[in-house]
Amino acid sequence: MKRREFISYTAIASLGLSAMPALLTPKNPENLILGQGSHRYQLDTGWGKLNPEQYPVKDCHEMVEDSQGRILLLTTHTKNNVLIYDKSGKLLDSWGKEYPGAHGLTLSKENGEDFLFISDNDRHQVIKTTLDGKVVMTLDYPSESGHYQKAEEYIPTEVAIGPNGDIYVADGYGQQWITRYNHKGEYIRSFGGRGNEPHNLQNAHGICLDTRKPNQPCLIVSAREENAFKRYSLNGEYLETIPLPGAYVCRPVIYGKYLYAAVLKSRAYADDPSGLVTILDAKNKEVSNLAGSKPKYKRDQPSEMYQTIKVFQFPHDVCIDSDENMYVAQWNSGHVYPFKLNRI
Repeated sequence: MKRREFISYTAIASLGLSAMPALLTPKNPENLILGQGSHRYQLDTGWGKLNPEQYPVKDCHEMVEDSQGRILLLTTHTKNNVLIYDKSGKLLDSWGKEYPGAHGLTLSKENGEDFLFISDNDRHQVIKTTLDGKVVMTLDYPSESGHYQKAEEYIPTEVAIGPNGDIYVADGYGQQWITRYNHKGEYIRSFGGRGNEPHNLQNAHGICLDTRKPNQPCLIVSAREENAFKRYSLNGEYLETIPLPGAYVCRPVIYGKYLYAAVLKSRAYADDPSGLVTILDAKNKEVSNLAGSKPKYKRDQPSEMYQTIKVFQFPHDVCIDSDENMYVAQWNSGHVYPFKLNRI
């Protein structure tokens, strides 16, 4: 399903707005404390603001930290698809005019050098670049897989890099396949795909390599319309589903023993901007929901997740820096620059 169609196609939950507590709408969100337990953050909505005439943003999709400690933002604005900040929010550099559907941004470290993988919805391609934007590889739609008849059926949203350099591409707005390539970009196989079986995917929006068990690395894939993550082996075997009721989760981000993810919106509020950020522990249990309901389990099953404080509009990604602070990029949110959340 294409990105612009997503909001109109999501189902309205049976748990209606009347069942939810009243939303807190802070008049001054600066210095607001978000989250629960050991993962609480102070909100800074002024981080990264720039002159929109000189450095405009459109949809702010994803962010990563490079080996130099710089924060890179990917936006669909073709005046500057990539903005590079320091941790204080000062702009260091910008580049990119050729990525109108810039969606996924993945950092890969190869022989001491950083590379980026950009998933472009409009171009139906994944493009590997250097940190200054030089193109070194382009992956077109995987016709050799037998799942696609034309490029338009393939709408890649995210990339993960395996321990051996294999490339995994999530077709989150197309046919829902995860396509595996070797480090040279040669096709290996596909898995997942659209369907209703546990191994299938509905809106495979994001993917990451999970190395929290060093001897058992795996892949975690967003199944956003299913309000869940799904785990797969590196060979594509389905392992389990991680249910997150009510949460339309974006890509999973691993830092230390925790999984972080933006929740585009919460099911309880239908199509209203009602996003939050969720944090899961090493056992993939919720430990903190920023601007959201307190994590609660009954018989090992999580309760419905929903927004409680109206500070985010369709948050699309999080980046955790080396100081364990968080940056949040937002989609379809009035061209707002990223927020920073300082760990307390």
